[in-house]
Amino acid sequence: MATKKTAKAAGLTITLKKSLIGCKDNQIATAISLGLKKIGNTTVQPDNAQTRGKIAKIAHLVEVVEA
Repeated sequence: MATKKTAKAAGLTITLKKSLIGCKDNQIATAISLGLKKIGNTTVQPDNAQTRGKIAKIAHLVEVVEA
């Protein structure tokens, strides 16, 4: 019988809180790479060094909650 995995991988819930209008091109590209296009968009990303680096680049635009 197959067993179900109950443990979930740790993730980060990221929400875009401010507009991308007027931001630098690299900040806009970083937000889009995280799946954030409009204010209020929310995405769940894995908690790793790459994601933390992206968040650091646009920290003033997003809200992060550890899931």
